[in-house]
Formats: sequence, C-alpha cells, structure tokens
Amino acid sequence: MDDSPIKIIGAGLAGCEAAWASAKKGLKVRLHEARPKWFSPAHRSENFAELVCSNSLKSDEEGHATALLKEEMRALGSIVMEAADATRVPAGKALAVDRDGFSGYITEKISSHPNIEIVREEVKQVASYESQATIIATGPLTSPALAESIASLFSSTYALTHSRTHALYFYDAIAPIIEADSLDMNVAFRGSRYDVGTNEDGDYLNCPFTKEEYDLFIDELLKAEKIMAHGLDDIKCFEGCMPVEVMAERHKDALRHGPMKPMGFADPRTGRRPYAIVQLRQDDLHATLFNMVGFQTRMTYKEQDRVLRLIPGLKEAKFARYGSMHRNTYINGPTFLNEGLELKDHPGIFLAGQITGVEGYLESAAIGLYIGSTCALTHPSTSSLDKLGTSLKACSCAHPLIPPTTAIGALINHIINSDPKHYIPMNCIWGIFPPLEAHPSTSKGPRKAGRKKLLLARARSDFQTWLHHLT
Repeated sequence: MDDSPIKIIGAGLAGCEAAWASAKKGLKVRLHEARPKWFSPAHRSENFAELVCSNSLKSDEEGHATALLKEEMRALGSIVMEAADATRVPAGKALAVDRDGFSGYITEKISSHPNIEIVREEVKQVASYESQATIIATGPLTSPALAESIASLFSSTYALTHSRTHALYFYDAIAPIIEADSLDMNVAFRGSRYDVGTNEDGDYLNCPFTKEEYDLFIDELLKAEKIMAHGLDDIKCFEGCMPVEVMAERHKDALRHGPMKPMGFADPRTGRRPYAIVQLRQDDLHATLFNMVGFQTRMTYKEQDRVLRLIPGLKEAKFARYGSMHRNTYINGPTFLNEGLELKDHPGIFLAGQITGVEGYLESAAIGLYIGSTCALTHPSTSSLDKLGTSLKACSCAHPLIPPTTAIGALINHIINSDPKHYIPMNCIWGIFPPLEAHPSTSKGPRKAGRKKLLLARARSDFQTWLHHLT
C-alpha cells in the first residue's frame, strides 16, 4: 500500500503549491505528473507549473483584488509567488514572468525538496485511500482517462466529459508569441499606457492602426477560417479568455474598446493617438519573445499567419508559437465539494486549482496553496478522519476556515456556495467579496473607490486574524 501521507495528482500551479505547503509542514508527499509520458494539447514542456497561456500574473496595483490575492499568497509562503518574484520581466503595473525561467525555478525547488517524491506517470484512476489524502490538481486539461475516472464518481447528469447537454466545460484560447527580431520597429513603438511602467522607454511594444488599417484587419479577421470543436455546436468561452474573433463578431468596434484600445498612447510618427493598437508584452528575460496581449484566437495556423501580418509592424513576423484553443474541464463545486474542498461523497479526495471552477493562474495556485496549508491536513471531515489514518489525525486541529472576506476565502466561497444551476469559472474580483452594507456594490464614482478601500482593509484585518490562528 502507498505509504505517502499526501498523494497529489498533477504538478501544475495548484499541485506544486499543495506539494510545497505540505512538504514544508514536514509531511511526505508523492507528486504524480503525467508529462513527459502524456502531454495535454496545450503543454509543451516537461517542467512543472508551465504557463500555457499568458505569462502575466495580473495587476500588482494597490487596490486590485489580484494584488490582494498575491499579498495573501506571499504570507502563506507561496512557491508560485517566490518564483514569480525571481523571474519577473517588465510589464507595467502587471506581474509578468520569464515563462521558462518561472517553471524551471519551481521544478528545481519541488524536485529537490527532501519530503517530495516525484512520480512521472499518468494516473488514470482515482479512488479513496485508507491511509492518505489524495489531492487532484490536474487542472482544466485533465487527461481523458482520469477525467473519465473522476466523472464516474458523480451521477451521469453532471458527468465531466461525456454529456453534451449537461457537461460542465468551456473553451480557452491561447495568444500567439512572436520573435522580437522579426518586428518592424519603424512602425511599432515602445511605451506603457499613460507612461506607467518600470522601463524608461515603456514596458510594451505597441502596433498602431489607422482607421483604414483597423477596418481591413477586422474584415479579414471575421472572414478567417476558424477551428471548431468536433461534435459540439455550442461553444462556451470564458469571458476572460475570449478569442478576438468572437469579440469582433459582437461589434466591429468591440476590440477598440477591449484589448486594442488606444487610450493613453501617442504614435511617435504622428504625435496623435492611434485609432487602435495591438500590444506585445515581453515573454522572456532576454526580451527575444513577445506575447500578443489579449489576442487569444481559434483561427487556423494558416489564417493566423495571414491575418495577423495585417497588424502594422507584424508584416514579417515570425511566430514562435501560434495561438490555439482547447477545452477546459471543471466540476460543479457547489454540488460536489464541502467547505474543505473535499468530495462530499468520497472522503479523503480533495480537488485543487482550475478543476474546482476558479479561473486564472493566481486563483488556481491560491486554491492549491490553501489546501496544502490547511484543508487536506487540518480540516478533514469527520467521516474522512477514519480513512486518512493516524498520520493525518496527528495534524488535525480546530483551525477556523478562512473568512470569505479575504481574497482566498472569497474564491472558496464562490466554489462551495454559488448557485449550482449557474456555476461558472470565476477570477478573483471584488464582485465575489461579501458586500459592505454602507457601501453597496452599486455605488459609483468616489463612493465605489471608497468601498474598495474598506473591502481591502477588512480583508487584510480578517486575513491576519485567521493567519494568527493558523500558525
């Protein structure tokens, strides 16, 4: 019998956070990772915690919910935040990282920890274990075999992958990456919106459009051949990763008010604000690769090569990676998970990361960090205590659950207390925090800004109180 106290399936962001937090507590961890024996459609590297979409970990600006989330993660000893701080690249007010350096840093740290055993194999079956907690952190790209095993734990109405009518899924898109030396810098220019950034010349490369260039680009974007999901005629896309062509279909000017908005910029060639822009964000420490900001797409590779070259400055672009689209899988958290993110009907099995129904790198990592720090170790249900064995019983104590007024707590509250009939993936935004009676969520202008300050102050106070009891 497997004698590891904690079994973690998946070495993505959530799995690595759970493994790191558990190992630091002195517990033995067996971390299973399918790569390189099995690769998902989006993964390219054998390293842990690979960033398959953007290289950005969102805003660092005071007052943003994601900045608060990072603050809480650092306080809990997050390996993801440690790696991000060590591999940071310029990105204005956002925290962006060198993609390969980031995953390499985490891989080295996890692999060298004496309490973590790495098993490079695909786990195809999941079951309750008598002497260990099992944390499933396989993310939205769970292998078909394991997804089928997880789905078998639930009724057919909520099966993960096989019911077109009832399946819980959405489609996620990846933006292209371009080699820096293929850009036309006579057209593209360096700069940050409203000159806010860490680089004196600006953190982004910007490709400016005239109205005529924009109209032509939109026309060709809409005509481009798209990759469709086989056997599905109703594609649901998460709003935070909406393909550019889907946005363009809504309204011709939708992109000008979204990822292509020109506010805060002046084209050095004219001194005037462009009609629209495409921003490119540095993707590695050496600035040899740039990511197309907000340009997720489901165009075929051939059409990307044609249509994206219509962007001013990208006529001779060399694509290090084309954009792609893939199916994401997540369960109905309010139906199947208890307050410790343990399966209600299968004690000893916990879920972490995007498969729970949070969306985004940070959010996924935060859920893994929380489970590694508390849930699987200190909050097993009464029924699961009998199954987890004496090693976990010794760690069990009456720590309070994290308050929903905190960033991590708000995410967990979304997972377990949302309406099951309308459950969708969610980022960490102020809208999921419990409201303040004196400052309702409908407040605007200065009152809205004041409400956020009070939410932030409340979150910090409640988090520190909870952390004191935890430690």
